[in-house]
Amino acid sequence: MEVPDEPKAGEYLRRIGYYRLSAYWHPMRIRRDNNEILDNFYEGTSFSDVTNLYTFDGRLRLIVLDALERLEVSLRTEVALSLGQYDPKAHRKLSFLGPDFAKRTHRGGATKHREWLQRLDNRANNSKDQFAQHFRTKYPSEDMPVWIAVELLDFGPLSHLISGMRNSDLVKIGKSYGGIKPPQLKSWARSLSFTRNVCAHHSRLWNKPLVNQPSLVGSAVPESLKHVGDRLDAGKRLYSIALVAVFMLNFANPRTSWKQRFISHIKTFPETNRIKLASAGFPDNWTEQDIWN
Repeated sequence: MEVPDEPKAGEYLRRIGYYRLSAYWHPMRIRRDNNEILDNFYEGTSFSDVTNLYTFDGRLRLIVLDALERLEVSLRTEVALSLGQYDPKAHRKLSFLGPDFAKRTHRGGATKHREWLQRLDNRANNSKDQFAQHFRTKYPSEDMPVWIAVELLDFGPLSHLISGMRNSDLVKIGKSYGGIKPPQLKSWARSLSFTRNVCAHHSRLWNKPLVNQPSLVGSAVPESLKHVGDRLDAGKRLYSIALVAVFMLNFANPRTSWKQRFISHIKTFPETNRIKLASAGFPDNWTEQDIWN
């Protein structure tokens, strides 16, 4: 690797760390025909290529996190309105939830719902948020109603609750986001949760393989998202999450400028002979798709 400014490179390594930076120079290492990756780099690779990509990814995480926070708040509200119409504590009663929550996590163990409730109650009992402290003081022997309890849920437990709801309620929630079907809503919530964790832990995002890939194939997928179906890699990387986020934001917050900010940032991608935007799942001429216009 070319290192034209060694003192500056040393500063980066001390401040960021070798192993965090190594995730960004990984695509620049020589790959043999048998996919063996060598410790040497392709000719022309510069340390500035690495730091430019690192800087791009840091700003990307902030932009994506902004969308995820908006969607998290929106989904919390939709869930509270949906369950709250039956009972203030419908989230605590399996009779108002779907069959998936009644399944046991292992033979003889607690149900998924019981384990989820235990995690929720731990948060309720230990939260230092003012609303939680106020509730504990005023109602020391009561469980929080759903419209308060959802405020304790970040995307992880929120996505688990969505997966545990009845399909009839998920259909109603899906109508708030352009009529997406329950399988998509469950899948997308899990994918958004995974991405939020990536962003929150400052991990590499731009080309990270998604453990929970959003469902973007099949007749139930909105028409504006179907162009991903032709590219399997697009459904496994950043581009698929961006599609889900912009689609849902168009309904959750139609006046947001997030789409424009995302496009503007992606246009600054530090592409080189070895670092391609296609590695993040972006198809050619992606900005010409209807969803981005």
